[in-house]
Amino acid sequence: MKPPSNQPISASNKLLSTVLFGSRWLQVPLYLGLIAAQLVYVVHFMVELEHLVAGTFTLTEEKIMLIVLGLIDVVMISNLLIMVIVGGYETFVSRLNLEGHPDEPEWLSHVNANVLKVKLATAIIGISSIHLLKSFINAPNLSTDVLLWQTVIHMAFIASAVSIAYIDKIMPHPAKH
Repeated sequence: MKPPSNQPISASNKLLSTVLFGSRWLQVPLYLGLIAAQLVYVVHFMVELEHLVAGTFTLTEEKIMLIVLGLIDVVMISNLLIMVIVGGYETFVSRLNLEGHPDEPEWLSHVNANVLKVKLATAIIGISSIHLLKSFINAPNLSTDVLLWQTVIHMAFIASAVSIAYIDKIMPHPAKH
């Protein structure tokens, strides 16, 4: 809440406000670290793609399916990283000023902390679904307990995402301009 305009703000309060607000820039190295992690995923993707191409005539259909699902998993994790990096920076650090840029993501224009949480929860469900599908394809090599726990964890992700979306829906939202 702003102080009434007739009361001056003390120098110490102004300094504290400046330091607190400026501390958001401490997140920049974290986002840069996530960009480095994305680079690692790009390298991992290329290595797996090379395995797939090199094994075109020797891999079984099951093995090809598992590698392709692994590639899809990497892409989905990379998409998750982009949402966190771009959406998080835009929401918590500074505006990116991409208005009018032909490559601006549609979702970025209305991103806020709640929208980001719902998008992240949905992406995590997608990633979990790919892992679960890989496990079901590889079921003969896994114990029933492993499959059961993976399914329970996946259902927990779904319940969490539904809860987050419901909470976002019932929360008051500021009027749109």
